[in-house]
Amino acid sequence: MEEEKEMEKEEEEGEEEEEEEKEKEMEEEKMEEEKEEEEKEMEEEKEEEEEMEEEKEEEEEEEEREEEEEEKEEEEERKNILLVSKICT
Repeated sequence: MEEEKEMEKEEEEGEEEEEEEKEKEMEEEKMEEEKEEEEKEMEEEKEEEEEMEEEKEEEEEEEEREEEEEEKEEEEERKNILLVSKICT
């Protein structure tokens, strides 16, 4: 009789340990998934920042080109004015 109780007790303890182990594994999996999700979000943010930086650089380059073009046009205009002025005198 006592042996049966002891066996039942050991069986219950074994089942409890199994259940605890399963819960622990599930918690670890959940934590790993959260970690992976966090890393994925950080990578996406990094990519977005890089894209924004690239766009900013492209805009700055475009502005520089426009300014240079404007300066060339102004210089050409000055030359023409000087040329006309010389011709007139």
